[in-house]
Amino acid sequence: MNRFGYWRDPLFLACSCLYAMNRWGFKPHLHSKLLHGQFNDLLLIPCALPLVLWVQRRLGLRAHDRFPDLGEVALHLAVWSIVCEVIGPRLMPATGDWRDVVAYVIGGLLTWFWWCRQESRPRVLHEL
Repeated sequence: MNRFGYWRDPLFLACSCLYAMNRWGFKPHLHSKLLHGQFNDLLLIPCALPLVLWVQRRLGLRAHDRFPDLGEVALHLAVWSIVCEVIGPRLMPATGDWRDVVAYVIGGLLTWFWWCRQESRPRVLHEL
């Protein structure tokens, strides 16, 4: 069984780069509804969940280093959707948007499918 890499996970690293490129590179110069709307929301789970799970592991709140299961992804989707789209707009100048939640879910499911595939891949040991 393959171990989850947390902040070293290739999907986390790739999506974090995409987030940064969109936030500071594309959005200021391109006028795309997708880039300004839900693109970064699609990246919520692959960018944030590995770090949260790493902190939970270090604090002893997560007892294993397996890839996130559907329950972990769903729990974090629910919590972040409520915090970002229900509670947040009541406390800060922001707007709750159901389309953001749809993007969180789509990104979360795609990420979970990717992680399932990575977890079941045969582990390759490189010879020195």
